Amino acid sequence: MTELATRAQAFGLIAEGVAAGLSAPWRLYVARGCRYLSLSVGDRTEWDTWRTHLGCPELSVRVYDAGGEIRRSSVAEVVLDGCRITVELVEEVSTDDLDQLLVVGPTPVEPEER
Repeated sequence: MTELATRAQAFGLIAEGVAAGLSAPWRLYVARGCRYLSLSVGDRTEWDTWRTHLGCPELSVRVYDAGGEIRRSSVAEVVLDGCRITVELVEEVSTDDLDQLLVVGPTPVEPEER
């Protein structure tokens, strides 16, 4: 496979991860033309395993107010076979737990050769 040219190939990439023991993402979005694939996961452990499995070297963390609730969005990103893939985790945090706001993100990983 040189490009994620079809939806079946994009879903196959996710199926490979699940077959390898990763938890299935709770939400999956595939853009038309398979140039963008987004996975939403439920917790930090799932986020770490998916970003490591896919070899996501680009990481970003954003903290924001969502109608009185504070949320932290962690996004790992990689371009693989012509498709931009993101793994996203959104966590609700509060000012009572500042440690959770200040957690240093994981160490970036180098992309695997496919």
